[in-house]
Amino acid sequence: MPPSRFRKPKKKLEKTKFKFKATDRFLRPDPVYQNMVVAKFINQVMYDGKKTIASGVVYGAMDLLKERIKEKEPIDVVLTAINNVKPHVEVRSKRVGGATYQVPMEVTRKRQQTLAIRQIILNARSKKGKPFAHRLADELLDAFNNQGASTTWRDNTHKMAEANKLFAHFAW
Repeated sequence: MPPSRFRKPKKKLEKTKFKFKATDRFLRPDPVYQNMVVAKFINQVMYDGKKTIASGVVYGAMDLLKERIKEKEPIDVVLTAINNVKPHVEVRSKRVGGATYQVPMEVTRKRQQTLAIRQIILNARSKKGKPFAHRLADELLDAFNNQGASTTWRDNTHKMAEANKLFAHFAW
């Protein structure tokens, strides 16, 4: 063991007053449109805490939407796209007596919004060959027109719930 004069002093751990959690209570509306949904959308796009980059991408996609659809505001296009992708029912796994069943359950409003935003972003990320703002604008435009991968995902979710409605009595 080396002598004590060569040892590095231990850093003192600083305690914070509270542990910060990302909840709706701390969410502020976005600076451009003053909308909470756009703020959530930006937070979902964000990687590694780079919020300025994420907001630049989202606002860039909205500018592209403004050029493509001249008669509507981009905020209306985004909100309509999210509403078009929201699933109303989903299947959840439920274990009953050693067997696992896919039980259809209604989705809360908050989860509907979260799932829709997540699915639009995931489908935009899965496409390659263009900058992300262009891919995001394409996906939002497809969702606005009730077509594309996000709407297909919603339809598949509803079909699975419809196919498994036999097990609806397990939803407790």
